[in-house]
Amino acid sequence: MRLIDQYLKEIEKKIAKAPKTPKVEEIGEVVESKDGVVLLSGLDNVGYGEIIELEDKTPAFVIDMTEETVGAVILGDFEKITAGSKAKATGRQLEIPVSEGVLGRIINPLGDPLDGKAPYREKKSYPLEKVAPGVVYRTSVNKPIQTGIKAIDALIPIGRGQRELIIGDRGTGKTTLVTDTIINQKKEDVICVYCAIGQKNSKVALIIDLLKRNHAVDFTVVLSASASDPVSLQYLAPYAACAIGEYFLDQGKDVLVAYDDLSKHAWAYRQISLILRRPAGREAYPGDIFYLHSRLLERACKLDEKRGGGSLTALPIVETLEGDVSAYIPTNIISITDGQIILESDLFNAGMRPAINIGLSVSRVGSAAQTTAMKQVAAELKLDLAQYRELAAFSQFESELDEETKKLLNRGAKVTQVLKQAKNSPYSVAEEVAVIWAATGGYLDTLSLEKVEVFEKKLIELLRTSKKSLADRINKNKLLEKKDEEELKRLITQHIKL
Repeated sequence: MRLIDQYLKEIEKKIAKAPKTPKVEEIGEVVESKDGVVLLSGLDNVGYGEIIELEDKTPAFVIDMTEETVGAVILGDFEKITAGSKAKATGRQLEIPVSEGVLGRIINPLGDPLDGKAPYREKKSYPLEKVAPGVVYRTSVNKPIQTGIKAIDALIPIGRGQRELIIGDRGTGKTTLVTDTIINQKKEDVICVYCAIGQKNSKVALIIDLLKRNHAVDFTVVLSASASDPVSLQYLAPYAACAIGEYFLDQGKDVLVAYDDLSKHAWAYRQISLILRRPAGREAYPGDIFYLHSRLLERACKLDEKRGGGSLTALPIVETLEGDVSAYIPTNIISITDGQIILESDLFNAGMRPAINIGLSVSRVGSAAQTTAMKQVAAELKLDLAQYRELAAFSQFESELDEETKKLLNRGAKVTQVLKQAKNSPYSVAEEVAVIWAATGGYLDTLSLEKVEVFEKKLIELLRTSKKSLADRINKNKLLEKKDEEELKRLITQHIKL
């Protein structure tokens, strides 16, 4: 045994003296480079999404793998990358630096500042691509994202952890719905991430100015990959925005991420795919275009209390052409989300702002994401609108209407008028509830449509001044009690004379 022990010790000494295993690097070569996309050879062990280091340490990430070559998208200056350039695999995945310091900043999808300030101090990095939390880690959506927009909060409620699509033609107010919702989160303790994909820099600047004027910058991150940026950044933008949201989600906070818009995101991916010579399918999009957005939106969730109880709400925007919601990208995203808010050009041009088609818009979470006070008044609102839509179409062909029909048509017209709302002026829960309660209670039936707007302004003014205690009580309790209804009735009958 002693001889064996002595022999083993000698072997251990020889192993300790042996030279260290040299570091092995995988080096490849650029076969082809065009429009920010490179084809590489000699990289047999890279994975999807891995970072590749090109000439002058220019980064690229792997997006396509075939038997002979690897396709990668360059994240820097691609003009100096030519065929024959060296490429080195790093083994690292694409990540974005995250910390509380990102709040109030304007950044690009790589975390670089666009606001002229110093880079924010990072605490850690989050991967852009991440598997969504499983069903066992989630809980049901039961708390609302208060948009401050009457028509949405009452009829198409959005819950924390929900995915609600905003869809419509250009210039129908899609971005306005998102910015109003962000502005309304000042007292809701929700962190917001606005992701601009393929937008003009001038439009993004206007949105940033709007957020500053409404004191909504401190809890908002603006992530921009503008139309003038490479398609690689436009492709990465929504994943980077989601990664930032997940950093705060893991801390148990509520996060709202708006993707403006996923149509342009799909265009960027189509451009990359066509350069890579992928087979083009319907509308020239590649076959995996559905997976592009499903793996993004599936990351929106409401976690259970054991995992912090945070939520990540997604508001994707999709632009349609001539109201065609049956196009490829709109139908894909409609099938992924938990409901859609459809905006129509005809309603917008007719003066209905926001131009929401109440009949076609839907929230699959429904009243589960409403406060008790809103549930109390929204039920009658839905009934009045449903009856109005049915009778309005029928009454066009009828010359004489009975009194009951006239009464229903009059009520529906007043309720429709009440759902109009100026942009950038979100309401509190109490203000929404009070206005809707007055409309469904018949207090507007005797007024002309012109006076309905005057009535609403006076009611809101009173709730913000002399009757602020009533509004504060409703906002705090999230409930419309009998004494609140009586006080509202006295307020309307005694103080508002039209």
